[in-house]
Amino acid sequence: MNKLLTLILLLMSFNALADGIVVDRVYHPYVTVNEREFEWRFMSSQTDDKNILNQKLGYGHAIFEKVAVEFYIIGERDQNDNFAVSGYELESRIMLTEQGQYWADWGAVIELEKANANENYEASVGLLFEKEFTKTSLTLNLFGIYEWGKTIESEWETEFRLKYRYRYMPEIQPSIELYSGEDFVGIGPGFMGVHRIEGQRQIKWEAGFITEVAHSGKNHTFRFAFEYEF
Repeated sequence: MNKLLTLILLLMSFNALADGIVVDRVYHPYVTVNEREFEWRFMSSQTDDKNILNQKLGYGHAIFEKVAVEFYIIGERDQNDNFAVSGYELESRIMLTEQGQYWADWGAVIELEKANANENYEASVGLLFEKEFTKTSLTLNLFGIYEWGKTIESEWETEFRLKYRYRYMPEIQPSIELYSGEDFVGIGPGFMGVHRIEGQRQIKWEAGFITEVAHSGKNHTFRFAFEYEF
């Protein structure tokens, strides 16, 4: 347990470079052999002066035993309340260790995103960690991010995400989630579940309601994700 607390404090200390809202999916370090999936993510964030709506629609496929690739179309609501495609993202998830092989399970995720309206890009590399404690699981994500383009300043950032969940049953797994960046620290309840249909066919869902605690004022984010794996 002391090693685990040291790891969490070390990861959170990296947040000094990050900025913006970082609420998104907390990745698990696993890839299923031959997995294919359709995924939909929804995120709505309300602050004192703006309301952000973001959605992602993706298709993924395991191209190797421990490597999966997914492509996303990203949609956002603009300042005129019109919803349109705003960008594209290519993602690769890599399972670095077999589940249960070591004290904890490790993985990685690599992402490249391009804004649709201009030549702005964002590349990120994430380290994924998961450890089970009887009926609970702790999942940690640490991302290093580099942004560049015509209308944004080139810079490095980091993001940290944490999920501690209780595996009550496959369909209902409540959790506490934490997201950290230079200008954002948020925490709140989450839920996830898995409904297995047959073979590798299954439905996964997750949701979370995150409230910023680093600053005063209104800042609430609701996130939801739905996956169909086959």
